[in-house]
Amino acid sequence: MKNNAGDISGQEIVFTGLGVSHGIATGPAYLVQIDNPEAPEYALEPGQVEEETTRFETAVRQAQRDLSMLKQKSTGLPDDTAEEIGLLLDAHMAMLSRSRLTRGVRARILKDQINAEGAIAREIDSITGQFNRIKDPYIAARGEDVRNVGYRIIRILMGVPYLSLSDVPPGGIVLALEISPAETALLDPRRFAGIATVHGGVAGHTAVMARSLGLPAVLGLDRRALESLHHGAPAIVDGIGGKLILNPTQETQRHYDRRIQDLKADKAALNKLTKLPAVTTDGTEIVLRANLEIPRELDNLPTSGANGIGLFRTEFMFMNRDTVPSEDEQFETIVEIVRAMKGAPVTFRTLDIGGDKLARALGAHLDASNNPALGLRAIRLSLKEPHLLEAQFRAIMRAGYFGPVRILLPMVTTAAEIEEARLILQKCHDTLKKDKMPMADEMPPLGTMIEIPAAALAADSLATVSDFFALGTNDLIQYTVAIDRGNDQVAALYNPLNPAVLRLMEFSIQAGLRAGIPVSICGEMAADPKLTALLLGLGIREMSLGFSSLPRIKQRIRDLSLTKAEDHARYIMDQYDPDRIIQIVNTFKA
Repeated sequence: MKNNAGDISGQEIVFTGLGVSHGIATGPAYLVQIDNPEAPEYALEPGQVEEETTRFETAVRQAQRDLSMLKQKSTGLPDDTAEEIGLLLDAHMAMLSRSRLTRGVRARILKDQINAEGAIAREIDSITGQFNRIKDPYIAARGEDVRNVGYRIIRILMGVPYLSLSDVPPGGIVLALEISPAETALLDPRRFAGIATVHGGVAGHTAVMARSLGLPAVLGLDRRALESLHHGAPAIVDGIGGKLILNPTQETQRHYDRRIQDLKADKAALNKLTKLPAVTTDGTEIVLRANLEIPRELDNLPTSGANGIGLFRTEFMFMNRDTVPSEDEQFETIVEIVRAMKGAPVTFRTLDIGGDKLARALGAHLDASNNPALGLRAIRLSLKEPHLLEAQFRAIMRAGYFGPVRILLPMVTTAAEIEEARLILQKCHDTLKKDKMPMADEMPPLGTMIEIPAAALAADSLATVSDFFALGTNDLIQYTVAIDRGNDQVAALYNPLNPAVLRLMEFSIQAGLRAGIPVSICGEMAADPKLTALLLGLGIREMSLGFSSLPRIKQRIRDLSLTKAEDHARYIMDQYDPDRIIQIVNTFKA
């Protein structure tokens, strides 16, 4: 076996990274380049124009051949998937045949006397800019198709290998330099077996999305993994042990086949807990709800045992598109979630774009930032651009007619932000009532996300203006210890058991309990069975986590004594050494 080696065709190579999503995947691996290359632009000599036009025409014909092959491959997919992909490929083929894009590029090469790549980039910007000004969301979204087709030609001209997510066959493993949260949302677990990337950390949003989708994932790999892969080579993604294995030997494959069978057996056993309560051995029931990233995760609801949705991240509605979704579009998505829960409560977090979650649709509202994690995002953006918040509030309240809903505000730092948001919520409620729109009689509870140290330290004042608290431990850890949770270079330093983090959590929980408001935890700490006793001991009685982790946490709760958990928490809070705390947590027995 060769560890972290270069390209040795056919020989087993093992790369070690960060296992971020529980599970193991086996299958053919494909290197996907997701980022578009920077198109060069340079002036042509008068005698080069005709040659450059011919070069462009040749690239267009190559792109047509590539799309034809993709469409042929898509016929082997399930009928609904094949039809959807086929329609998309037909649209892209049409753009390569006397469309405005190709006509415009030819004209720019001739008139501006610039190279084909530069002409394509200019024409893409021109067309998408016009589409973005169109109010019809469907028409405006077609700008992304123009961009995709244009950059396909640019890649051919530049000789840059290209394999898109749609090119990866069913059952394939995606290997990439980096996959953004928005792109991870496109990874249907029924089609993709697993993912492996060079960049990314355990608590980054890409990792959160992978866990939510139940996709085995390893991030933070050595860059040489990209150079060692032959398209379609057999591979194993070990999301538990944090390994990517290329060209596994028969012995290695048999070992992982057995582990996959063991995981299936464990999952079957945990599924038997679906209808049982999450109650400790000494009789305290804990409310377990699910985090929801995208609506298709609702398919996991029947076997999860979730008592509602504790965190629905609404920003996915703004991703992978060029226009902001209208109130009606948001309502249609939100009401689907509410109806599916059949009376169980759903907590909708308002828009939190920023950091590693970017959305083209909000480009007009967000300027470039050297540090987007500390910039205009979340509640700051919503209050600066209140029409965004009003559309969300109205859509959520309209959906509240069909079932109980709550609203959660992200990245709050002061009570004034909550009060300002509540005034907007009241205005939206009054307007809906005046317009006789169907909605719940009462305004939905308005909660605060405790995910910034300032909010934790001000929890007493925030509790006086909040209907509930939700601890967002992912960002709370990041901002407390100054570690970028999505950065693989410092991912090992991201420690949820840092004493400062635990003290902020304890202070927030106690402030909420003193005020008599519910306090839940919805960060990734909730999904770690080793931390369950500590969280319950600190006073948590509501937890929200990914569907895939929920059965394991329920089993852990049912094995725990709350009395022992409280003693465990008190002992930990007396410690000051993070390594000692980790040791105590790892050896605790209830």
